[in-house]
Amino acid sequence: MIRMNIRRSFSTKLSLWILLMAVPVFCASVGLLFYQSRRMIQREAVERANVMLDASLQRINRYLVTVETASNTYSWLIQRSMQPDSLMALTERIVHFNPYSDGCAISTEPGVIPQYPQYFMAYSIREEGDSITTMLKEDYNYFKKKWYTVPREHHQSGWVVYYDEANELDLDMDGMIATYSKPLYDHHHQFVGVMSTEMSLLHLSQILTKEKPYPHSYFIMLDEKGRYVGHPDSTRLFNKTIFSMANPQKQTDLIALGYEMTRGGQGSMSVVINDAPSLVCYKPVPGTTWSLAIVCTESDIFTDYNRFTYIAVSLLVIALFLIILYCHKMMARSLRPLRSLLEKTQEIAKGNMDLNIERLSRIDEMGCLQDSYVTMLESLRSNIENVRQASDKACKYNKELEQATLLVKEADKQKTAFMQNMTHQVRTPLNVIMGYAQILNSSRMSILPCDCVSEEEIKSLAATMEHNSKLLTRLILMLLDSSDATFSETAISRNRETVPANTVMMEMVDYVMQLYPDLRVIGFETEVPDDLLITTNRQFLQYSLAEVLLNAAKYSDGQHIMTRITRTDTTIRFIIEDTGKGIAEADRERIFKFFTKVDDFSEGLGLGLPLTRRHVENLGGKFWLDTSYHDGCRFIFEFPL
Repeated sequence: MIRMNIRRSFSTKLSLWILLMAVPVFCASVGLLFYQSRRMIQREAVERANVMLDASLQRINRYLVTVETASNTYSWLIQRSMQPDSLMALTERIVHFNPYSDGCAISTEPGVIPQYPQYFMAYSIREEGDSITTMLKEDYNYFKKKWYTVPREHHQSGWVVYYDEANELDLDMDGMIATYSKPLYDHHHQFVGVMSTEMSLLHLSQILTKEKPYPHSYFIMLDEKGRYVGHPDSTRLFNKTIFSMANPQKQTDLIALGYEMTRGGQGSMSVVINDAPSLVCYKPVPGTTWSLAIVCTESDIFTDYNRFTYIAVSLLVIALFLIILYCHKMMARSLRPLRSLLEKTQEIAKGNMDLNIERLSRIDEMGCLQDSYVTMLESLRSNIENVRQASDKACKYNKELEQATLLVKEADKQKTAFMQNMTHQVRTPLNVIMGYAQILNSSRMSILPCDCVSEEEIKSLAATMEHNSKLLTRLILMLLDSSDATFSETAISRNRETVPANTVMMEMVDYVMQLYPDLRVIGFETEVPDDLLITTNRQFLQYSLAEVLLNAAKYSDGQHIMTRITRTDTTIRFIIEDTGKGIAEADRERIFKFFTKVDDFSEGLGLGLPLTRRHVENLGGKFWLDTSYHDGCRFIFEFPL
């Protein structure tokens, strides 16, 4: 019953529609407000963390600069007093007057101290109770230690982190040391040793734990390899890296943080550390290859925000309920006049209206009104569609008529040109044959040659007649072949045989030489053995080769015609090239069209090259003009082996 009332009451449904649109917008607005509030809190947390990070960086930098200044201050005294007692006294003085240093060592190259030809190391260490122990080490091999090799190779001072796990110097330290190593030189600017002032990493970590912006926040510091130089968990110092502590499949954000810190970047990232979503702000430590980061857990940052969210959501639910109730009352009152609109729209349905409305399966007033509009719209569309179809048919018929007219005109032009060309091409050899036949049939001639015509001349006349009859026969065969596209294809498929490649080419060279005895020579080169056989139709292959050779004999200089046979792993190529004027770039595609000639006054019907391409393709090969050859024409036949 309730569902039926809702379907019949347009005001109720419209109220629900408006609410369905308004409520998501309202919720989205509230969500955006909470999102922006969260971002503001996050930005405030980033600023607060960066302030604390900068303060800690300044504190660390002060400690580091103090150690660097003390080392640099005493370096000139060390270079002037290269005596064991003096060096030991200087290391003790540096540690004594510098409360931030945990130790100092002066190590020299072999032979610098005459009394100690191999190793010499004077060092002092700060013990518990702030006492200082100074010692001399004669048998400690420090030449391969990182704190010694780095300044010696790079010739510059800098901070080096190393781990004295074996405690080879018998020092009462935790083994994890950051040292400021400074190279020493004599008055000849020769390297003589290294002064290293040390600071315990454990001491450095204790410095970082003094202040923090949130109850559970903490600092971490990494070196250039990602090793922990500072961390609240002392077991991670130097022994562990940020990459070894991360799961590559699940903690890609932590690995990304490690890469950002090790390359010296600065900024902030959201990272899950120890299963706790955290905000991490990081910056490089000036003067070192280290990077300092402060980790603030989101549970600390958003404590007040989460508490406020619970209260706000409760209030929003109550407000939303009141809005729904008020909206329903207002819509029911506002939509009453629409009921009288139904009769009017039914009358409008008898006319035309350009609207796009869908038919709805509703039984309320708006549904009936919309159905009436749909009825009118369908009637209008039906009429418009009929008119459009009639117009499309008329346009289609007009285009077809125009196209047919153009085709008729073009066919008439081609017919006229072909008939003129055919008449000329046939008339020339017929005139030659008829003229020579009249000479031979003259009443003055007998069976035996007479005095006026020698036997040699008779042979020449017969040869000329034979040559022209062959030309006429060739024209007729070409016309027959071009008139039936399936003729050559059927003949090729029925008569396939294996033929030697070299023999086929040589026979066509001899054939053309006989037709044109004035040719100097047609060159022949081959890369294939004489017993190489290909499966093809011998007649059509020789016809195709002869057609190109005849063109080369007629249209080139006739002195430099060359034929070649080459092969690849899968194909064999027949190449025919000549020297002459060649074919213009604009005509390179036209020459393969039927009844098309580059020069209208030249011999032929424009069928030779098109038929050659058709035959080669029917033989399963390819035929083309090599456009990279510029000394004349080069045609290439390619067939599969």
